[in-house]
Amino acid sequence: MENEVKLVVGAVLTLALATAAMIVAPFLQLKDVPPPRGLRAYTAQELRGRQVYISSGCLACHTQQPSATGAGRADALRGWGRPSVAADYFYDRPTLLGTMRTGPDLFNVGDRIPSDDWHYGHLYQPRAYVPASTMPAFPFLFESIVDAEVMPGQYTVPLPKTATPPGHKIVPTQDAKDLVAYLKAMRRKYEAREPGDAVQAKAVAEALRKGAPAGGEH
Repeated sequence: MENEVKLVVGAVLTLALATAAMIVAPFLQLKDVPPPRGLRAYTAQELRGRQVYISSGCLACHTQQPSATGAGRADALRGWGRPSVAADYFYDRPTLLGTMRTGPDLFNVGDRIPSDDWHYGHLYQPRAYVPASTMPAFPFLFESIVDAEVMPGQYTVPLPKTATPPGHKIVPTQDAKDLVAYLKAMRRKYEAREPGDAVQAKAVAEALRKGAPAGGEH
């Protein structure tokens, strides 16, 4: 019986220490961090698009956390922008950091690819834009209408001919519009006030972009 009590007490203490180190301490450290000046709150449409992003499973294949340390140093060379910091996610509830890089990081995709046409076409048929893409197509976010039913001035996705059903035009649904609005809202060109470790990470990224050895590395 005595050994069982020790086992339970040890397990509880281990769980308490892990919770304090991984949840409580970071919360206390970051709870008063203000949003960067250049970061704005999401609009109603962008928030709806965020829900489409979640329900469509985009989180399973894309991250939103470029880095400049470890394996993430390649992020800077890819042109994915500066390393992310905690304040960048001030308006994200919950944060959608992701863990898989089956597809590219989307933290700055609104700056990298500002074109509505490209996003709509890529969502409808990714391989029409990136032949080797493994991303699934999302045709259910669009409507296919015959050419004769297209209203004057109605937007249709300018797809390559090989991706367009014969005699039809592709029109985005409201969900597609909301999702693209959310993707384009991911713009992080502003200067972020960063804690010391993030400042060092940014310096590493800058050095990599310039092809020079980063300070402190050997």
